[in-house]
Amino acid sequence: MSTRKLAKKLGLLRQRSQSTSGVKKSVISNQIFSYLVVIDFESTCWREKNNYGQEIIEFPAVLLNTSSGEVESEFHTYVQPQEHPVLSNFCTELTGITQVQVEAGIPLQICLSRFNRWVQNLQLEKGVMFPNKQQTCSAVPPSQKMCTFLTWSDWDLGVCLQYECKRKQLLKPDVLSSWIDLRSTYRLFYSRKPKGLNGALQDLGIQFSGREHSGLDDARNTARLAARMMRDGCVLKITRSLETVSGHLTTSLKKPDS
Repeated sequence: MSTRKLAKKLGLLRQRSQSTSGVKKSVISNQIFSYLVVIDFESTCWREKNNYGQEIIEFPAVLLNTSSGEVESEFHTYVQPQEHPVLSNFCTELTGITQVQVEAGIPLQICLSRFNRWVQNLQLEKGVMFPNKQQTCSAVPPSQKMCTFLTWSDWDLGVCLQYECKRKQLLKPDVLSSWIDLRSTYRLFYSRKPKGLNGALQDLGIQFSGREHSGLDDARNTARLAARMMRDGCVLKITRSLETVSGHLTTSLKKPDS
């Protein structure tokens, strides 16, 4: 009797071990990229229409491990607007970012330099590498982990950062030239048009965590959405680059609803 009980107990332990390892292996699979850097800028904005160029005032980025669905690193800073240094009341109400916070921030040029250093540290510490035109995923050494950028729409990297760097004659990191547009990917994968980032999360039964239009919270929630989509079987691929988006830069200068 005791032998049978022991065998039964060992059998249960073996089943549990297999089940646990199975969950770890099947969390997310078959992805092209081992890591995704999720970005969601906040910028100067006004209630009334005008011809002002938008400037980044919050620069967040979160590193998402596509195997585990977990965020492993974050970059965040507030940025000083220099063309229109005083935030509108509308901007503060929308984003929650105050005049004090942007005045304590750093110019975009310094921000990009610090962001570049953060990316370089990821390359050293985690072995991430970003694809270029001459490189295919099959040519990546086993020690290197393919990585790309992901945003809710093309606005962040295709419009906001692109135009501001051109106006201010700033050198933009080359790695920010291609990305995954999660909004368009969501539409294709689920065959429905979401009502903003929050609406996309709600459609999947996920509650938005934090404050909407906080850049860091938006980036974290975009990462959560990407992880859920990958678990549902969506293989995330680069959808845009500066070459393909250049003809559409003037069509949507305003940031879409988060």
